[in-house]
Amino acid sequence: MTEFCFLTIAEASRLIAARKLSPVELTRAFLERIEALDPVLNAFILVTADKAMADARKAEGEIMAGGWKGPLHGIPIGLKDIYNTAGIATTGHSALFRHHVPVEDAVTTRLLAEAGTVLLGKLSTWEFAIGGTSMDLPWPPARNPWNPKHDPGGSSSGTGAAVAAGLAMGGMGTDTGGSIRFPAAWCGIAGLKPTYGRVSRRGILPLSFSLDHGGPMCWTSEDCALMMQVLSGFDPEDPGSADVPVPDFAAALSPSLKGLRVGVPRHFWETDSQADEDTKAALEAALDVMRGLGAEVVDVTLAPFTDYNDAAALISRSEAYAIHEQYLTRTPELYGEIARQRIMLGSFVRAADYVNALRQRGVLIRQLAEVMKTVDVLVTPTTPGPAPLLGEIGNVMSRSRSLFTRVFNLTGSPALSTPSGFSKDGLPLSMQIVGRPFQDDLVLRVGHAYETATAWRATRPALEAAPALAAE
Repeated sequence: MTEFCFLTIAEASRLIAARKLSPVELTRAFLERIEALDPVLNAFILVTADKAMADARKAEGEIMAGGWKGPLHGIPIGLKDIYNTAGIATTGHSALFRHHVPVEDAVTTRLLAEAGTVLLGKLSTWEFAIGGTSMDLPWPPARNPWNPKHDPGGSSSGTGAAVAAGLAMGGMGTDTGGSIRFPAAWCGIAGLKPTYGRVSRRGILPLSFSLDHGGPMCWTSEDCALMMQVLSGFDPEDPGSADVPVPDFAAALSPSLKGLRVGVPRHFWETDSQADEDTKAALEAALDVMRGLGAEVVDVTLAPFTDYNDAAALISRSEAYAIHEQYLTRTPELYGEIARQRIMLGSFVRAADYVNALRQRGVLIRQLAEVMKTVDVLVTPTTPGPAPLLGEIGNVMSRSRSLFTRVFNLTGSPALSTPSGFSKDGLPLSMQIVGRPFQDDLVLRVGHAYETATAWRATRPALEAAPALAAE
């Protein structure tokens, strides 16, 4: 039944709705695959097998009775283990929260359940979504399914690994500086950081009040669109939530990019920072595909890459320390070394520096808005290169590994990572598609058009050939 695990959400949904695929049979196939392959990948912190089967039986009964709820009904998913789940541990991949069992679901957890999804379990993360690929935590770090000796990226590492490996059809990640798009890039999947305010964050363990985003990670942009239809909406109890109309994400998808203008800020990866040659070549080829689909591609100039990165880093560290100070000052030993040191950096930030970073943020948002009057989307690499070996990312990521993602947490823009090819070593490469605020549907349209015009989505990692790596 492995072939079931490589269906997209859209494909499985059509079969389920037509009663040609049983949610129970589908869920059983995923649980068997998880049992066989997760010892290699460590994508799951907790597999909720009993709940998954109960969810699947409930979905099947509802569908057989004529109560199909929509495209996510009966679809097996996973949640990054910072999404609260009532009665099920939400640990943040940390010893500090090892026994933390919420009494309520996160808003997004509830919305997905109401749509009829099947919860396979809780997925690995960098500790509290900041701690890096750490070996000193109660659970091991996730590994990259394309080569388990390599890093899957983070902080939504388990979600990226699980979706790529066919251990879940989709999943939820969070993104404060790139934590959806970064693992999506290195694991070769689609991952959307929605517009700030589009998806409620209530019930997600926070890291940075003004930079956190929750969003979907799937094999395709189309699947992300199906998840966004359920996830989007106003939450009056989330102070960052926006009361804006929700589009029909699936209806907006199109194979054509005719009439769209694509902006390319080349200075980000050619002068401000550096991407490797494979990544740059893949991006140029992707832009050629977009031209062939009818888009006009033009170069644009933004503020220097480091202006965005420096302001965002200062804000995120300050806000992370404000959240964690109560725990760090009492029980620092319950944090892994990387998370402890990264969060503690915020204790050295002066109030004046934080306020000035917020002021700079406003300037950069206005500058970007002016540029976006001339183009419909921006395209950049997601990361400067493919995944390194596990453990090569240290406490502080070097400039050579700077991500092109944090820029758009600072601005709150919708940003999608989607695969753009493979490196010479067979590891995924990726590009980032960025839109105007609340034009998430347009960003997904561009990703979908590119994916359907290229062959990258036809290749999955060959994990069956590497079981021996589980013991390494």
